[in-house]
Amino acid sequence: PDPGTLASVLTEGVKNTIGDSRVKVTYEPEYVPAVPPAMPDIPPEQLAGMIKATVKVEVLDGNIAYLKIQHIIGEEMAQKVGPLLLEYIWDKVLPTSAMILDFRSAVSGELSGIPYIVSYYTDSEPLIHIDSVYDRPSDITTELWSMPTLLGKRYGTSKPLMILTSKNTLGVAEDVAYCLKNLKRATIVGENTAGGTVKIDKIKVGDTDFYVSVPVAKSINPITGKSWEIDGVAPHVEVPAEDALETAVAIIQ
Repeated sequence: PDPGTLASVLTEGVKNTIGDSRVKVTYEPEYVPAVPPAMPDIPPEQLAGMIKATVKVEVLDGNIAYLKIQHIIGEEMAQKVGPLLLEYIWDKVLPTSAMILDFRSAVSGELSGIPYIVSYYTDSEPLIHIDSVYDRPSDITTELWSMPTLLGKRYGTSKPLMILTSKNTLGVAEDVAYCLKNLKRATIVGENTAGGTVKIDKIKVGDTDFYVSVPVAKSINPITGKSWEIDGVAPHVEVPAEDALETAVAIIQ
């Protein structure tokens, strides 16, 4: 009689059977499949305003750049608002002597944004194979490589880079952290991340209002041959998320 309870019992059963915490059964009579929004036809200034609302930029004492990112934008968006992003964000942090990327509340992002971010902290040559993503519905593996040219200057490979994580850091941000960690370019400070996925589909169960959320793509790191999914990204320096910024600053100093 209670579909919500049934959904949670089924979810527990599925988790215990296959050991994957990302698979969920839900009861959603009002569910409408989300259609990926087309690139909004709004002025770049307004788009930049939206991005500024999800990115916090500061230069801390000791000439340390602090960038708090909640959503990792994709290539198309970056191309459209790139010059404004340079002006508002990048030009402010480029002259600093160390950088902290705060991913503690980063829970969404676009796959095409991964090479963008990673490339700013690597050299232009040689190109680096960053990640491979296997998409099951299409049976296609996409290789992500560092980019030879970028808008604006690179931050380079020698200045300290810290990434702050929490147990809520999810999806694309986990991928960026895992890539930079295994390229030995960043020190991860904080908590073990959520262990999400790069892509989830919601599949309707027959002619009911029950849905199963299932990961349909897998990230495989070319350096480790493994994925950050399910287990998450382990920090180099494990501290409670609320202490991660203070700890990172102390490490840099």
